Amino acid sequence: MDGLSIDLDQLKETLTTTGVTFGLNLLAAIGIFIVGRVIVSIIMRGVRSLMDRVDFDPLLERFVSNIVRTLLNIFVILAALTKLGFEMTSVIAVLGAAGLAVGLALQGSLSNFASGVLIIIFRPYHEGDYVEAGGVSGSVQEVSIFNTILMTPDNRRVIVPNSAITSSAITNYSTQPTRRIDLVIGVGYDDDLKKAEQALRDVIAADDRIMSEPAPTVAVSELADSSVNFVVRPWVKTSDYWPVRFAITRAIKDRLDADGISIPYPQRDVHVHQKSA
Repeated sequence: MDGLSIDLDQLKETLTTTGVTFGLNLLAAIGIFIVGRVIVSIIMRGVRSLMDRVDFDPLLERFVSNIVRTLLNIFVILAALTKLGFEMTSVIAVLGAAGLAVGLALQGSLSNFASGVLIIIFRPYHEGDYVEAGGVSGSVQEVSIFNTILMTPDNRRVIVPNSAITSSAITNYSTQPTRRIDLVIGVGYDDDLKKAEQALRDVIAADDRIMSEPAPTVAVSELADSSVNFVVRPWVKTSDYWPVRFAITRAIKDRLDADGISIPYPQRDVHVHQKSA
């Protein structure tokens, strides 16, 4: 009985010592995690401040910040696990194996990440650019690690996977300072073409937002089924594209009406044949 009592006392003492040690290590690990997160926040503020001073592109700044923050947080977690008694080499080996398994399961996400890196390196667009990419049109709001966020003209927020963007054509409407407006205006075959052309040129000349160089184009482009079609192609500043397009479209209609020039539209004649009884 005395031997059993001694063994129980030793076991109790061992468990108490182990529990106290583990509790202290757990508190230390929690402290390392909390302090580490605070240090990460301080470092990230310094990184963002540095990138602001060197005039980093906002898209690049957010992308780099996300990657740096993720790596620093992983380091903090590893430090906390080490304090709990996990060997760093074992943790890294487990993370490597888990990373391989997750990577195989999430090949699409890795593809999006790689595409995000390509977008940041080659910079096909910048924040605020109006683009058509991945089957969506909108203004670029943000490029993250896995996707690009676009705001559509009707204020919808569309999240497009980066791989969908890099695997298709990208049209950037904001890179050039000027754009050409392309309109097709049809007039009747019985109308005076010279008068119609002069009316179109007068409408263009009346809008100060239309550039004189390159010179606007007004020309007959097609003898269609029911109309003679003019192409009207003035150049404007990119920021003026839609306001000018809307304005001159209405002005052309008003001017042609005032000059008595018809704008044909599809018509269909219906002939009714009545059979005699």
